Amino acid sequence: MIENAQGETGVSFTVMNTQCPFCSVQCKMQITEERGAKDTRSSYTVAPLMNLASEGRLCIKGMNAYQHVLTSERIVNPLMKKDGRFVPISWEDAYDIITNKFQELQRSYGKHSIGVYGGGSLTNETAYLLGKFARVALQTKYIDYNGRFCMSAAASAGVKVFGLDRGLTNQLADIEKAECIILAGTNIAECQPTLMPYFTRAKEKGAVLIAIDPRETGTTRISNFHLRVKPGMDATLANGMLKVLLEEGLVDRTFVEQRTSGFEELRAHLDAIRMEDIVELTGVPAQQIRDAALAYGKASTGMVFTARGVEQQTDGHMAVRNFLNLVLLTGKIGKPGCGYGAVTGQGNGQGGREHGQKADQLPGYRLIENPEDRTYVAGVWGIEPDELPGKGVSAYEMMEKVVEQEIRALLVMGSNPIVSNPNANVVEDGLKKLELLVVVDFLMSETAQLADLVLPASAYLENTGTLTNLEGRVLLREAGRPAPGESRHDWRILCDLADRLGRGTYFQFTEAEEIFDELRLASRGGAADYYGITYERLRREEGVYWPCPELDHPGAKRLFETSFPLPGGKALLTAVENHLPKEQVDAQFPLYLTTGRVVTHYLTGVQTRRSYTLLAQDIESFMEIHPKTARAYNIEDATLVKLETRRGVIYVRSRLREEIREDTVFVPMHWGDTQNVNKITHDALDPTCRMPGFKVCAVNVSPLVSEPS
Repeated sequence: MIENAQGETGVSFTVMNTQCPFCSVQCKMQITEERGAKDTRSSYTVAPLMNLASEGRLCIKGMNAYQHVLTSERIVNPLMKKDGRFVPISWEDAYDIITNKFQELQRSYGKHSIGVYGGGSLTNETAYLLGKFARVALQTKYIDYNGRFCMSAAASAGVKVFGLDRGLTNQLADIEKAECIILAGTNIAECQPTLMPYFTRAKEKGAVLIAIDPRETGTTRISNFHLRVKPGMDATLANGMLKVLLEEGLVDRTFVEQRTSGFEELRAHLDAIRMEDIVELTGVPAQQIRDAALAYGKASTGMVFTARGVEQQTDGHMAVRNFLNLVLLTGKIGKPGCGYGAVTGQGNGQGGREHGQKADQLPGYRLIENPEDRTYVAGVWGIEPDELPGKGVSAYEMMEKVVEQEIRALLVMGSNPIVSNPNANVVEDGLKKLELLVVVDFLMSETAQLADLVLPASAYLENTGTLTNLEGRVLLREAGRPAPGESRHDWRILCDLADRLGRGTYFQFTEAEEIFDELRLASRGGAADYYGITYERLRREEGVYWPCPELDHPGAKRLFETSFPLPGGKALLTAVENHLPKEQVDAQFPLYLTTGRVVTHYLTGVQTRRSYTLLAQDIESFMEIHPKTARAYNIEDATLVKLETRRGVIYVRSRLREEIREDTVFVPMHWGDTQNVNKITHDALDPTCRMPGFKVCAVNVSPLVSEPS
């Protein structure tokens, strides 16, 4: 929303009501631009707006989110690479190059020679349209998105165990009603800091907080228990807690019998494992495991949260299922103060995975290989079901198809795969093999630098659309300013390209609300049913929870109160084996490397590294290492170090921290080039959800005598 005013002194004001583009809380805020009577530089003030999720809070990223939109580094014209440098071209010329090359490649190599790669920060409208564009305009099966690296383990586990994936099975307001809260592999204090008051208030009311993390963070510091687990051993730790619950009689027998299946298999599994083995594998003392399990088991209400620390592993799917076992064994779901939450990382990580960006999905969480789902969505789109392609592959596997040249052209929208994918050196080599790489973005990312064409998109302040926060609450973000230069909305670019490809009749949209209305219809009757949600309702109600099947439906604020959408209405308990990471430490690579985020930056840093305020806080990457370990490797504090794995080398600055395990080093993921930690991470994937195992690989560290050239 835009409001303009001019004072008596000639000073003019533009007030923009919007919401933060970063994490999944989607905090609301007001940005005021003040301009002098003469052509002086504008000044900006930012204030939080009251809303139900963040309760009127903003973190440091949100307070400075306007800076990357207003930077002089914005891309404002279509750019084509010529003789190794980018030159401006017209939209018409850009569209001609893209459509001619796409059609040429598809004639020579088939429909699936084109790939589409999306992002979890796109609006619901663009995410929906991107999936439709791939399958209707290009008719390719190869589409996936960077949310594969964020939510796929939790999403697939939720579907298997509960029959439905929504980030939070209840509301944020329930956190204060919980007597015990498990925070597994989630550093909310830095990744979603505006949520921290929920947890601090719960603790003030007597709740016990249990944090599971190999390093100390702002989140672990407020917790009653910090289980400093060895990287990659979270599922095993959960087995230990489950074993204690079973032995101490802290199982809700009535709930288990009436509302779950699989208990006998789980009990036999837990009886067979030894606590001594769990202690050895996890590095967590038996008494700590016991105390934490008793605290959760004895609490009358409780919640479990997982995030990337648990999920970004080669057993991430099963690890999450083991934490869901904790929820189900104690009956802590479907009632006030009880539930499970997957703490979504990206701004629209929830909505982005619901409506067709994933390789196997159609809108509303329908499955592309389900005949009924194909028939329904094809009917909404006005095509025959057999015109829809089949299931493609996951995001990293798409990069493998690029390397193998099965995919010969790639359209990337709102993502930076050269930094976010594991084993990034291989990804870079693959992208250089493409016959055409097109990147749609509003800032020049490391991936865009490799592109043949870069198309300028509008930013969050300029693009109206809906996003779905970590609760499953759909929110409307309205444009606050016009897009600069020749920038166009990402959905508009897709419509233009579809028209050039001869499929424009299926993309006759003139505004975002029209796309949302088609999304509502396409999702109707699906697991993620948005049919009862409209722009008018979103403006009036400040967000609506899905599923919302009818216009007069209030939206489902708490799921699974009486049953689960699985056979017999029962959730599934699962025996989860102790799992070792794909790569173990040895004499050559003796330490564990784990990755994550810091409070001042977001994802691959393309946006936050353009914010002068945020960049000043953390201008370069770093490696956290225990002082004792640093001494063993002759590493001093604040010096450049070399990190090497079997896949490559990076260079960062050391930070000595006693709060991290002695066998582990930590590097954040927000930098590219020689500081891109994903140049050295392992590319092994979870067999179920195809999540890469970012959170653990074997590394060697050494001091750098001289800086790399």
